[in-house]
Amino acid sequence: MSFFGTLQWKLAQALEWRWWKRYLKNKNKPEYLHWKKQYWQQFLQQFSDVLHIQPDMRILDAGCGPAGIFTIFTQQQTVVALDPLLEQYRQKLPHFNPADYPNVTFVNLPLENYSPALPFDVVFCLNAINHVADIDQCMNNLALAVKPGGFMALSIDAHNFGLLKHLFRLLPADALHPHQYNLQEYRQMLERQGFTVVKSLRLKQEAVFSYWLLLAQKTLH
Repeated sequence: MSFFGTLQWKLAQALEWRWWKRYLKNKNKPEYLHWKKQYWQQFLQQFSDVLHIQPDMRILDAGCGPAGIFTIFTQQQTVVALDPLLEQYRQKLPHFNPADYPNVTFVNLPLENYSPALPFDVVFCLNAINHVADIDQCMNNLALAVKPGGFMALSIDAHNFGLLKHLFRLLPADALHPHQYNLQEYRQMLERQGFTVVKSLRLKQEAVFSYWLLLAQKTLH
């Protein structure tokens, strides 16, 4: 990675931490976590016709933040939650306490450095892939983490207009997100890694970006 790229990632991580600290500052922990768990349950319902979460599944929440989708899985599932800011969340955010989730293994690492001993049935990478330092390495690591026939759920902010995408890359105008792509480019990233997109959902539309979910299944061979 270039020196400039490294600086971009460090800035993005600093902004991510600052965003969470400001966002959670005046939020009551039980109320916030109750709302967040409801949000994740509703999120899963949107593609439950394709992906059925089973009690014995191995699940990875990559780029989990302090209240990711890991919060809703029961003690029957094997869950790993990965984020390079986990230690900061643990020390400085009362909303995140690893002891609240005894079935979750927390890993304080960048996705670029993560290599699981065993693959997962489902990998979630939700609103995180465009925060990473090396997106190609991270997409490769995510793909390797999914077992053949397993699923990856990738949610992203995708550009609506090509001209603005290129302007954001040049400036850069969005320091929190070092990578700027449109929906088709994200689909192609998954396809290059041996996935078939089985469901595509636009979760939110705004002027510059739309927030999309891509649910993809890894080929069996």
